[in-house]
Amino acid sequence: MISKAETINRALDEAIPLIEPLNIHKAMRYAILAGGKRVRPILCLAACELVGGEERLTIQAACAVEMIHTMSLIKDDLPCMDNDDLRRGKPTTHKVFGESVAILSGGALLALAFEHLTEADVPSKKMVRVVKELAKSIGTKGLVAGQAKDLSSEGLDPNDVGLEDLEYIHVHKTGALLEASAVIGAVIGGGSEEEIEKVRGFARCIGLLFQVVDDILDETKSSEELGKTAGKDQVAGKLTYPKVMGLEKSKEFVKKLKREGKEHIQGFDSDKVKPLIALTNFIANRNN
Repeated sequence: MISKAETINRALDEAIPLIEPLNIHKAMRYAILAGGKRVRPILCLAACELVGGEERLTIQAACAVEMIHTMSLIKDDLPCMDNDDLRRGKPTTHKVFGESVAILSGGALLALAFEHLTEADVPSKKMVRVVKELAKSIGTKGLVAGQAKDLSSEGLDPNDVGLEDLEYIHVHKTGALLEASAVIGAVIGGGSEEEIEKVRGFARCIGLLFQVVDDILDETKSSEELGKTAGKDQVAGKLTYPKVMGLEKSKEFVKKLKREGKEHIQGFDSDKVKPLIALTNFIANRNN
């Protein structure tokens, strides 16, 4: 995982040079090179290799999903959204560069993601499928839908909503891009339809797993440990798994999702599965 993260960091550094307009590119680089777990691009690379593809085939796609993820964080932190001042242990992009530059840099990252993706040496039929999969994960069938539902659910009594509503938020806001990252890797890697669907099922589990763990950490860790403002979900009245089902049941749910995710990738080559198993364990056991 460490070597893959280093590969992705180098590729991202090269993909966003410091050119005019300087303030926009500085903000783009600040946001995307500030650290991060690189879960989505690692998942993209690992899924490609799982089905027999080579890492070099999907590095542009891996960078593209991280650009889109970073765009979503920039927008998420804005005062009109979640209003956060800290991300990855540093001031958020809008606090450093101002709201207008932050918004423009987010839009630029989104545009660059698709430009960069289509530069990959991938047959046109596969590329059309990849672009469609990625676009769907961002809009009203994915990230936007999850964020809209999240905002509209703030302040609601947990007794008035159910796990179905909470799962909808997390599957769309967090899980959709994670799922797309894995599916894109499997498509580019030449996976069969059966293999692609197994990868999709795995990614759905770990996408939800990631957010359940995030909810638990928000309630149990400090801002210093998390690198972002702790307890903010609770203050904002957001729906979280600990709030809806309790902390202990949330921890049990983590174990269930971890187990089910691994079941989806049974039958693949044991060596090629190892990076995905390691990624699952990392997500389940992380502390920030």
